[in-house]
Amino acid sequence: MGPIRVLIVDDSAFARDVITAILSTDDEIKVVGEAVNGREAVEKVRELKPDIVTMDIEMPVMDGLGAIEMIMASCAVPILVVTTRGDAHTAYAAISKGALDLVVKPEVNLDCAREFIDKVKLLSRITVITHIKGKRAADALKQTRKHEFKGIPSDKAVAIASSTGGPEALSVILSGLPEKFPCPVLVAQHISDGFVSGMVEWLKRVTKLKVKVAEEGETVVPGTVYISPSEKHMEVNDAKAVVLVERHPKDIYRPSCDILLSSVARVYGPKAAGLILTGMGSDGVLGMKKVKEAGGTTMAQDEKSSIVFGMPKVAIENGCIDRILPLDEIGEGILRFVSGGGGFMERAGAQAGR
Repeated sequence: MGPIRVLIVDDSAFARDVITAILSTDDEIKVVGEAVNGREAVEKVRELKPDIVTMDIEMPVMDGLGAIEMIMASCAVPILVVTTRGDAHTAYAAISKGALDLVVKPEVNLDCAREFIDKVKLLSRITVITHIKGKRAADALKQTRKHEFKGIPSDKAVAIASSTGGPEALSVILSGLPEKFPCPVLVAQHISDGFVSGMVEWLKRVTKLKVKVAEEGETVVPGTVYISPSEKHMEVNDAKAVVLVERHPKDIYRPSCDILLSSVARVYGPKAAGLILTGMGSDGVLGMKKVKEAGGTTMAQDEKSSIVFGMPKVAIENGCIDRILPLDEIGEGILRFVSGGGGFMERAGAQAGR
């Protein structure tokens, strides 16, 4: 098996040189080309057939968003958006057009370089398909329209663990939930520092719910989605208020899905729902086991609709998932939980055995 072939797209020669220098330190990676704008990127993807593309957003002639849309519509390939923190809001639009993930432009230091290399390697192995803009969100909305709530608050809570591919999955799920959703939604999404606010602003455009970065001490309320900041872990206390936990330098996952899910299981017990979405590794599995043990409802995204079937797969294999669902049915599953619907165990047993 040959090296991972990378195409670097950025209008800054300095940025291209930095990315090339970092990737060239790994023998398993080969930079096969560079492009200085989106139009050239589309041409070089067709010509060079790279395993992965690193894509800047702000470029002349054609920006990164236009390039991503064209590439994913005609010659789909894994795309990692590499941008500045100031571009976070715009960068998240790239996710909806088919990019797999985004990172801040790397600095020339050992820790940053290793993390960047590992991300490139991971995403290069993902099989991507032609991206049809808006289809999933429209399907999710169609699936969940029949549920109506009268605005009466519920004493339940939904906690979501999410990683690579998660922002798009979250956009699909949240777009299908009604404005008067009767309980809070708490989310731990693995994300690079500096990008949480951009993701929140992007999600606000696709859902009727209130979406915000969680703040220390605020009481969680129905109809609001609380996104954990990346710089700290999030949990809820017995007063159903947000507690932000200091991150340890050696923490692999940030923010921690296990910490969030475990606290929701402890506080809400059988009135908690845990959902584990696409992502690499095992973060969230311990927390999902806690939700299951507390009598709560547990759901996982299925393999076919997951960008990376890592976290859900481990949770399913550990026997802590009640229901395995494709992405466009997860919103319906959440609404059934809130409405008191059953059938989770039976559906999970059937799907897990396939």
